[in-house]
Amino acid sequence: MRNVSSRINPDSEGNEMTGSTIPRRGFGRLLRSFRERSQKSMLTAGLAIDVSPPTILRLEDGLPSKISTPQIERLLDIYQVAPAEHAEALEMWDAVRRQDKLAKAQGTSKGWWQGYSDVYKTYFDHYLRLEDAATQMTSHQLVLVPGILQAPAYRRAIITATVPEMSAVDVERLLELAARRQQRLVNDSLNLVALLSESVLLHQPGGPGVLTAQLRHIAEIGERSNVSIRIVPHQVGTHPGLIVQSFTLLEFPPMASKLMEPPVIYTEGAEGALYLERRDVIDRYKQAVAGMQAVALSEEDTRDLVSRMAREHSA
Repeated sequence: MRNVSSRINPDSEGNEMTGSTIPRRGFGRLLRSFRERSQKSMLTAGLAIDVSPPTILRLEDGLPSKISTPQIERLLDIYQVAPAEHAEALEMWDAVRRQDKLAKAQGTSKGWWQGYSDVYKTYFDHYLRLEDAATQMTSHQLVLVPGILQAPAYRRAIITATVPEMSAVDVERLLELAARRQQRLVNDSLNLVALLSESVLLHQPGGPGVLTAQLRHIAEIGERSNVSIRIVPHQVGTHPGLIVQSFTLLEFPPMASKLMEPPVIYTEGAEGALYLERRDVIDRYKQAVAGMQAVALSEEDTRDLVSRMAREHSA
């Protein structure tokens, strides 16, 4: 198997906005640790700087918040942060503010995906922020091709089945959103490991013709050095993927500070999504990935299988 984790181009377009996401999330996580250590509630913190608890939550989650430097200093005071930690926190906050100014000057402060926010579910906005910051994605899917690999006709079939009343214009906008996400695979700014159940190759959203085009797309994009696609065949029997089910693991580049941005597991259902960050949970999913890789077809055998099935469906 190729070591796709080493094939990231640090100068590519897709990495330009990671700075505005990762330092903010790292800073928010640091503030949360200070607050919890001091045993202060979000309500207490909010009252101290005259903001609501949801604003404190957004700050700690690494989301944009209208918070000033004096308010940050006040929070550090009520959390009784030691001088060395106080200085480190303000240094991180300064990095966040510099990145925000740069993003605003470049016109990217809200994220390019915000232009499509009226046509996707609200919880997906957070995922898009994470995906844009990630440099490594591992996706395991039991039923459908992951979004980052979906061909236009396949994606269109899923959209129309999910929201049949959606206008033709909005369907096209969602297809455009998908294409812009997939561009990161083309410019090598995202490494992808896709572990797909053999069942993914059998379901036919849109019919045999659509599936044929999708399979050909998988075979083609799987040739890229930053993309690894492997099928987990039915014949291997029970494997960890059947237990953890479908998920996406996002991993991030190192931060300039001593802090590391931890990986995130994203799982999605019909009514919402979960974002999992606990270290023991991440470790279990990584063990599941290793277990699936041990029984999955090689990349070459996967391409042979996918190409053969594409020919069969086109016959």
